[in-house]
Amino acid sequence: MSQLIFEVFMEFLLNTNVQFFIAAYLVGGIPFGLLLAKQFAGVDIKSSGSKSIGATNVLRVVKEKDPVLAKKLGIATLALDAIKGVVVLVTAYFVGLSEATLWAIAVLAVIGHCFSPYLGLEGGKGIATGFGVMMFMLPLETIIALIVWAIGAKTIRISSISSLTAVASLLVASFILHPEMAHAPVVFIVFILFYKHIPNIIRLIQGQEVRVV
Repeated sequence: MSQLIFEVFMEFLLNTNVQFFIAAYLVGGIPFGLLLAKQFAGVDIKSSGSKSIGATNVLRVVKEKDPVLAKKLGIATLALDAIKGVVVLVTAYFVGLSEATLWAIAVLAVIGHCFSPYLGLEGGKGIATGFGVMMFMLPLETIIALIVWAIGAKTIRISSISSLTAVASLLVASFILHPEMAHAPVVFIVFILFYKHIPNIIRLIQGQEVRVV
């Protein structure tokens, strides 16, 4: 019986789709913001600011020590968080995996960032990673969302509002531009991003959310 279980398990692990699913989760879970802030600024962003591992908190926390370095690390965190899911997606695309498998990889990359296996299933808010995988899967909708984000970032200057507004606009745009597609993966990613922003939403309601300056 144990031999049979072992063989089934090995067959499962040798499945190409499963290997990419695992890779998406593990790569997506890499906490670049935490690593960069510790390495180059000597600060632990998990114990400061919003305690998130994303670019906004890197910028906020490191800025207290070195404003110039904060911008560099914030940009690096944003880029790496956006790219990490795309790397797995691009590889899977060239291997010839199906669109359904690509969507599953996109979802798992976002889950990895938001519930990192390296941080006890804690993680970031998922915006950069979400936009990264969406840029690959739904480029036009993502461009629209980024325009919405840029307008919000310049005018409102509250990161959570601009991010969530952009995420919502991406979802709406996907239904308008691609009414024929199965929207479940997009809805699921949007749900995760909003779920991770619940503390921000509560602070917004209470008028306590901090502006980005």
